[in-house]
Amino acid sequence: MSDSSSTPPTPPSPLRVIIIGTGFAGLGMAIALQRAGIYDYLILEKAHDVGGVWRDNSYPGAACDVPSHLYSFSFEPNPNWSHVFARQDEIHQYLRHCADKYKLHARIRFGAEVTEARFDEPRALWQVTLRDGQTLFSQLLITATGQLSRPAYPRIPGIDSFQGRTFHSARWDHDVSLQGRRVAVVGTGASAIQFVPAIAPKVGSLKVFQRSPAYILPRPDRPYAAWEKALFRHVPLARKLHRAWIYTRYEAQALAFTRFKDLMKVAAGRPFKRLLRQQVPDARLRALLTPSYQIGCKRILLSSEYLATMARPNVELITTGIQRVTPEGIETTDGQQHPVDVIIYGTGFAATEFLAPMKITGRQGVELNETWRQGAQAYLGMTVPGFPNFFMLYGPNTNLGHNSIVYMLESQIAHVLRCIRMMGQTSAQTMEVDAARYTLFNAQVQQRLRHTVWQGCTSWYVDANGHNSTNWPGFTLSYRWLTRHSSMAAYHLT
Repeated sequence: MSDSSSTPPTPPSPLRVIIIGTGFAGLGMAIALQRAGIYDYLILEKAHDVGGVWRDNSYPGAACDVPSHLYSFSFEPNPNWSHVFARQDEIHQYLRHCADKYKLHARIRFGAEVTEARFDEPRALWQVTLRDGQTLFSQLLITATGQLSRPAYPRIPGIDSFQGRTFHSARWDHDVSLQGRRVAVVGTGASAIQFVPAIAPKVGSLKVFQRSPAYILPRPDRPYAAWEKALFRHVPLARKLHRAWIYTRYEAQALAFTRFKDLMKVAAGRPFKRLLRQQVPDARLRALLTPSYQIGCKRILLSSEYLATMARPNVELITTGIQRVTPEGIETTDGQQHPVDVIIYGTGFAATEFLAPMKITGRQGVELNETWRQGAQAYLGMTVPGFPNFFMLYGPNTNLGHNSIVYMLESQIAHVLRCIRMMGQTSAQTMEVDAARYTLFNAQVQQRLRHTVWQGCTSWYVDANGHNSTNWPGFTLSYRWLTRHSSMAAYHLT
């Protein structure tokens, strides 16, 4: 008689779709599935709340640099945005509202971190393994983890030796009081220019370690008046026109980023110099805050307070390189010691390490990272040959320098639905992009990128091989046209 305890457990019934992540991309995809009548899906979320980067980035001063009415789903407008540029907590609350309104919680599994996903060829299913060892199966796998989800720490000797308090801006430690403390900030990117002005008035002293300065433009923010919010609530056409006006104004900036680079000198260079003169009286400090690279090559930042903060008496800008972190603080390459109580790393994200640390394995045991040894790429930023029924939202070369990523996400979500419908119409078990179409598309993307402002300097847009795997080299409207009208002949269905 056999021992029943040795019988392997029956695997769970396969789902139609598994989505990884509950930011804008994951929630938007889930809502689109439901609106298409597909409820056999599950969202896996490693944290215990929805929101993605807007859940995690709770640092003081956190806000969006795209106007609120455009940085939201077109199908779920919010007439009650408090400011032209929404704050972190308000965006997080908006995403919670979306999850509640569309009853997504029943299909979200929180505390479910994906470590590996492997395509099971005989069954034509994705096998998804969680951190706790549990295994799930689905026909389609959709990642919605974004490009800005994993904090990047600098490779500085002694970084773990510091005896004070330390944290990354994307994992802000709200239990650490900064009142009257000696604080060091390493990094001067998009997060730092928001939290530095917010914490400067309360700290005793603030040392800002800058590797390279940024071009900064004023952020034209203001509260929405009560009458404006009432108008948006009661006159939907007014709200739609307002959103369309914002979209058109931002979309026009693509001309400077991707076609006529010299426009940057007028559109960004002059306003930056004017703001710098107005807010920083010291000529020496102005020189340290002036970039030497082409405008737009690195991300252009929005802040009406950061440059003025650099001129505060309790703030010191340090441009000498960091030699190492010591138990007491930071030592620079000139041998100077900078004792501090708290170190905050505003050093951004591992934007070019797509999907890491997850391990994605396609046909014949090939890992996605092996396919991407020379740089991440995908057809329409979503699909890769050898990885059937696998779609990435906010994947390679779908980031923007000028407009709302939510608009791009809605284009991608609609394309994924096109693919799902095609599979249903043809009774296909698998759908996989053609290798030749994939190669041609990405060659064209890289060719077009060579004529944009993003080529020519070191930035988070470009990986260690010099490959720009992040940005889309054109208009969001052209991307939408491609995702909506490109031929389904780019895919093999079996």
